[in-house]
Amino acid sequence: MGVRIFVTQPGTKNAETCLAYCPPNEVVPTDEQIDLGKFTLFLDQNSVPFLEEAYVDYSKDQMGGQLTIKAPNAKVPKVDDDAPLPERIQYVLASEINPNLAAHGGEVSLVEIAEESIAVLRFGGGCQGCSAVSLTLKQGVETTLKERVPEITAVRDVTDHTYTENAYYQ
Repeated sequence: MGVRIFVTQPGTKNAETCLAYCPPNEVVPTDEQIDLGKFTLFLDQNSVPFLEEAYVDYSKDQMGGQLTIKAPNAKVPKVDDDAPLPERIQYVLASEINPNLAAHGGEVSLVEIAEESIAVLRFGGGCQGCSAVSLTLKQGVETTLKERVPEITAVRDVTDHTYTENAYYQ
């Protein structure tokens, strides 16, 4: 019996990293196989680019333990440093910023690049209309984007924050 790791809906905001038993009759010829001594790990061929930098961790606790799978590239595959500017920005948003905003039911997306170096963004979910969005924008999103994508000199928010129905902080 082996173990299979795969990503459902890879490259989308609904991507999920999954771990399942893989009996011999379910092995696919195109799977990448890794012998780990006590078992074989099977990686779904289509999931491999989305599993780069992924890790599985087991932590013991009072209830026995917890298995955690982290795959920072599941929602969008890692891009090279020479990829087009919008792709690099979208990668940082999907892999670093949106997972943090998701804790408050929020998200942010790239609308366009203005004046060759300004990332124009739109917030949604719990961030739309949130009273803390300017703090999130400047200290979180802008700082991270400028750090990870040096060509970015500023960010601009084009969200209509008068709509506050789903705002995390009102």
